[in-house]
Amino acid sequence: MAFVPAQELSAGFYEDVVAPVLGSTGHAAGLLGWGSDVLGYDTSRSMDHDWGPRLVVLVDEPETVRKQIEAVLPDEYRGYPVRFGSSVHAVEHRVTVARLGDWLRGHLGFDASEGIGLDDWLVTPQQQFLGVVKGHVYADDGRLAPVRTALAWYPDEIWRWLMACQWTRIAQEEPFMQRTHEVGDELGSRIVAARLAREVLRLALLQSRTYAPYTKWLGTAFARLGHPDGLDRALAETVAAGNFADRERALVTAYRLVALRHNALGITAELDPEPRPFFDRPALVLDAARFAEASHATVSDPRLKRVGPIGSIDQFVDSTDVLSNPSAYRRLVEVFQ
Repeated sequence: MAFVPAQELSAGFYEDVVAPVLGSTGHAAGLLGWGSDVLGYDTSRSMDHDWGPRLVVLVDEPETVRKQIEAVLPDEYRGYPVRFGSSVHAVEHRVTVARLGDWLRGHLGFDASEGIGLDDWLVTPQQQFLGVVKGHVYADDGRLAPVRTALAWYPDEIWRWLMACQWTRIAQEEPFMQRTHEVGDELGSRIVAARLAREVLRLALLQSRTYAPYTKWLGTAFARLGHPDGLDRALAETVAAGNFADRERALVTAYRLVALRHNALGITAELDPEPRPFFDRPALVLDAARFAEASHATVSDPRLKRVGPIGSIDQFVDSTDVLSNPSAYRRLVEVFQ
């Protein structure tokens, strides 16, 4: 089968198959939730499993509507199977019919239509927010748009705090790339460089007010921002460098560029973006703690100031089994109490 982006395929599937069943029934419908196709990152490679026409349909009486839709679902749509599966998912149709609040609780772990508290913002992975705000919406009677607007980006105070926490993550490991190289651990130096490159990349996404997707698409999301200042090249050179001198030169270039981006945001007084030695050691760093402290100083929320610079869940958890499971990550709300 020729590849058709799932966003386009699902739009036609809604118009031709699902919408006629719904008629005048109030609803919202779209390609939402988890998956590369929701983000618009699917390619022909995606078609080998867990891919095809799918929809989330939000209504007031899901039991009735679900039966109506299931009664008319064809075996195929435009030649693509309507029921499909993978090694971990049974073969079944992918039309999810639910009330808005129930679907949000299942996907996010809370009902964002009833409000979004500080704990909700901090404990919900950015990938989960993307599943609500990034997917294509094919119909909306007004129930979904306010939620997507509310979740579009963090409140300003939380955003500043997240950037302070991200600068802290860089500050904590800045000198390690040189130190591991100095003792002959070249592999360790490369690993630290890659970690720091990832932290800079995630900082750049925060600075651009862009949610970070899960690991597979992190670089793609970053690349689509566009980088006329050359930050993408500096990070690519960091992870590709064959020797320490080139690695350090590329990484401190990246540091300088995100420091300049920070100054351009105007959220703190302007800070010197130039790299400097780490104490008396032969290591060049940005001294990212300066940027962390300046950003943190602009935060007034007492809970954010009290919790310390641990960051949101994406900044201190790196387990897919946690980040993709609302019942698991909601238990971490206690971290912020």
